[in-house]
Amino acid sequence: MIPASPDLARYFEVIRQAGRSPANLRFYLNYLFDGIDLKGKAVLDIGGGDGILSFYASCAGAARVVCLEPEVAGSSAGTFEAFQQMASLLRKKRSVEFETHCLQEYQPENAAFDILLLHASINHLDEDACVRLHCDREAQDRYTDLLAKLASLARPAAKVIVVDCARRNLFADLHLPHPIERTIEWHKHQSPKLWIRLLARVGFSNPDIRWNSFNTLRWYGRIFLGNRLAAYCLTSTFCVRMDFAPAAFISKK
Repeated sequence: MIPASPDLARYFEVIRQAGRSPANLRFYLNYLFDGIDLKGKAVLDIGGGDGILSFYASCAGAARVVCLEPEVAGSSAGTFEAFQQMASLLRKKRSVEFETHCLQEYQPENAAFDILLLHASINHLDEDACVRLHCDREAQDRYTDLLAKLASLARPAAKVIVVDCARRNLFADLHLPHPIERTIEWHKHQSPKLWIRLLARVGFSNPDIRWNSFNTLRWYGRIFLGNRLAAYCLTSTFCVRMDFAPAAFISKK
C-alpha cells in the first residue's frame, strides 16, 4: 500500500488539480509497485514523459530519480514543459533529473539504479527492430544490445518493470478498430514472453507477468479481468517485473 506522507498528499492533490483521478492513479501505483519499497532507491524512468511516475517515486522517498525522455519518435512534444509545470506545482524542482537522451546515448558517471522502469516505452527503444522481433534474429540481437545497456545501469538485485501492450489483440486480429485504444499500432508491440526471453539474455530473471484491467473497476477488475484471455479482448496491456542477477548474465556470456 502507498504510505501516507505530506509529499504524497501533495502529489495526489496536484494530480486532482490536473483533472486526473487520484483514486484511479493510486490504485494503479499500488499495482505497479506492489511489494517494492521506493524509499532510498535510485530510479531510472525510461521514456518517462511528463514525469508522472518519476515524481511519484520521488514523493515516495526515492533518493534519486532520473526521467529519461528524448522527445523523439514515439514520444510527445512539449513533455519538458509539462515536466517543469509538475515540478513547480510539487515544489520539487530539483528532486527529479530530466535527461533529454535516449537510452543508447545516456552515459551517466558512476550511476547505478535499483529500479529500471519502462512504462509504454520498451517498444520505442528501436521501433524498426521491434516490429520484426518475433521473427528476425538480427532484430533480436539489436534489442539484446539495447537491453545489455539497460543491464549495465542496474545494481545487483535491481528490478526492471516493463509495461506495454501485447502484439495480439482481438480487435487487431479481426481487423477492426479498437473501441478504446484507437491509436495503438499493434504490429509495433511484442508479447511479454518475448520481452522476458530477451531480458533473460542480459541477466534478468524471476519473471512475473501481470495482465492489466481497468483501474475504475478496482480489485473486482483485477480478479475477473486481470488475466491473459480478458486482456486479449480488452487492451492487451501487461506488466512484467524481473530481478537483475549479474552472475547469471556472466554465466551466459
